Amino acid sequence: MSTSANVPLLDNPIWNALNTGNALLSFGNDRVKYFDLSVSPFVGMRENTAAGFALLNEMAPEDRAFILFASEKVDFPAPWKVTLEMPLFQMVCNNPEAYIQAGEGFIELETEHVSDMLELTKLTNPGPFNSNTIDFGSYTGIYREKQLVAMAGWRMQPRPYIEVSAVCTHPDHLGKGYAGMLIREQMKRIVAQGCLPFLHVKKENSGAIRLYEKLGFGIRSEITAWVFRRMQ
Repeated sequence: MSTSANVPLLDNPIWNALNTGNALLSFGNDRVKYFDLSVSPFVGMRENTAAGFALLNEMAPEDRAFILFASEKVDFPAPWKVTLEMPLFQMVCNNPEAYIQAGEGFIELETEHVSDMLELTKLTNPGPFNSNTIDFGSYTGIYREKQLVAMAGWRMQPRPYIEVSAVCTHPDHLGKGYAGMLIREQMKRIVAQGCLPFLHVKKENSGAIRLYEKLGFGIRSEITAWVFRRMQ
């Protein structure tokens, strides 16, 4: 397992995911790795240093943005410029078996459902979701009258952790317990992999935080998502 020296796996989740559970989706080298933008805008570095950003500048496609997660302040050298800074809570469930319940009424989301998934995530904005984000795997959803109204799946896999992500519900179907049921299903699948579930949530999203706490997740740390790109 390739991890940052003396840094816990979840303090540098993107880098450690790109070296373990998401290695087959990674591009880069032994210091900087990233996903194809059609999958995710995420980039990870062994160390968030000027040398790492210089390597990214050499290898990355010209016109694209990246997202870096870091538990400490990061200095972005030229030609990189931060366009958005998002404070997040990182939450982990250390005893998921106590919260797993059987659910019903959901389906496996496959390639033929991507257009519906893109429509729902555009409406609800649970985080970056692109045409091939489904490659992260394990997406489940609920349809009502031929409309996708709720979904959830996996994203980063810094083994032995797997992130629950893209949790969203259509505004017309809130309060029906769909999100909780889908998250429990994801937790069950993560446990079956011998892993623990974790997730990220905006610090101001109090409603989602309350739901996650009811499902056994606790705040592990604060972490920042930095959106950045080359200066024009």
